[in-house]
Amino acid sequence: MDTCRGVDVSVYQSAQNWTARKDEGVVFAFVKASEGEHTHDPRFAQHITGAIAAGLVTGAYHFGWPNQNARTEAANYVAAVRPHARPGFVHWLDLERRSDGANYAGVTAAGIKAYATAWITAVQAAFPGHRVGVYTSGSDLAAGHAPAGVPLWYPAYPWKGAATYAQAEAHPRPAPSGRSPLFWQFTSTPLDRSICYLGESALRAWAAGTETDMPLTADEIAKIATASAKAVLTMDGVIAAPADASDAKTNKYWALQSYIKDTNARLRAVQATEAAQAAVIAQLASAIAKFDQNIDPAALVASITAAIETAVSKVVVHLDTTP
Repeated sequence: MDTCRGVDVSVYQSAQNWTARKDEGVVFAFVKASEGEHTHDPRFAQHITGAIAAGLVTGAYHFGWPNQNARTEAANYVAAVRPHARPGFVHWLDLERRSDGANYAGVTAAGIKAYATAWITAVQAAFPGHRVGVYTSGSDLAAGHAPAGVPLWYPAYPWKGAATYAQAEAHPRPAPSGRSPLFWQFTSTPLDRSICYLGESALRAWAAGTETDMPLTADEIAKIATASAKAVLTMDGVIAAPADASDAKTNKYWALQSYIKDTNARLRAVQATEAAQAAVIAQLASAIAKFDQNIDPAALVASITAAIETAVSKVVVHLDTTP
């Protein structure tokens, strides 16, 4: 699986040599911009300006307080990043409980999810065409705090102390609560490091919204499988199950799986009939040759087979060209 490497920083990190980071193989950088309804990170402008100048895929994040007003917090974030946001800029809601629980106090799981949904919606409206996702933990996902269908940046540290990009790239992709994170933050030592489950060119296309062939995530595959299981096959309209279909009594219309299963059974029956007819044609050719020594049984069978194939070919062409 293609991946690429990145870091995230905030006021707690000193000025970075972003060109050196890029030379080390870093492709993306996310920077803390704001927190709550009024706070801005004092080093945001310095960090993000340098990362942009180095040509990295850039983005920013907002540390959320779900017990405050989501729209006010979104406006606070938008004001902080507006001077720096450009096509390909990625926006993140940092949705995690503080160690003292102050930002989650008094809010239900449903309330936290509603807050996250409102914040994402407001930021998406402020930056049409930009990617807006959520950074959140396994416990938050298990509690149902994060809305579905948004990009996921997931923190989990399976190793004690420092860990390398190579370790993360060799590790199985996390799947918290059945979700497929696009980004995985795998260590905070000596710096917050993440990998993205896209190669560099694919990440740049994704961030810019210009990708044409993205790999399906496990979430998307599961949704397709669920939809397919419930789908009713339509070909020039809904196809009613024939009376002799095995599940006609339970399925008034053919579900896709039933249609394929029934079609396969009928195909096998046609193949068996064809084999039996071929055997009979060979027997007849041999019998005719006994009465007429000038007839070559093999040549007669070949002639009959060719005539049948020609007739079938004409039928197929006719069907293909019928409006």
